[in-house]
Amino acid sequence: MIMKKCLIALMFLSLPAMAAKVGATAPSFNLPNQSGKQVSLADYKGKTVVLEWLNHECPYVKKHYNAGNMQALQKKYTGKDVVWLSIISSAPGKQGYMKGEEITKAVAEKKAAPSHVLIDADGKVGKAYKAKTTPHMYVINPEGTLVYAGAIDDKPTTDVEDVKGATNYVANALDELMNGKEISKSYTKAYGCSVKY
Repeated sequence: MIMKKCLIALMFLSLPAMAAKVGATAPSFNLPNQSGKQVSLADYKGKTVVLEWLNHECPYVKKHYNAGNMQALQKKYTGKDVVWLSIISSAPGKQGYMKGEEITKAVAEKKAAPSHVLIDADGKVGKAYKAKTTPHMYVINPEGTLVYAGAIDDKPTTDVEDVKGATNYVANALDELMNGKEISKSYTKAYGCSVKY
């Protein structure tokens, strides 16, 4: 009986303090960026925040970066005072894992424009957000509530040509949020490569 209670207690201890849920407060986190600086979600209270789960070796991620789509979104919305945090949850030795200097080089080569690229090597933040794919996208409103979770768009392919004419769920959610409208699609099924925890 004591053993059973101990096991139950351990199970609860291993769970994230709070799992992400649309309509609820976004789980807090503190992660190092590519330069080693600690970045906390709490730093951006009062701002809209986008979370983008990233793996540059994933063909679905390559589609959006090769098309210039992800960079265009980053530039457009960071220009409107949105904070864009790209998060790498690949474990060391797994596909997509990168160290600080590799990330800095990739950002420059791809002309990416996130506010920060964050390293979640132990996967705790990815698991707290239930990030399943790359890309997996989230929008957090200025009050700290998760208001969108899911796919970047409605074309779950690796074809660069499919970016044109796709309905971009992230752009729509951000535009609706900025215009004081209710978000028409707050949840969609994410597509892409599995996150390499």
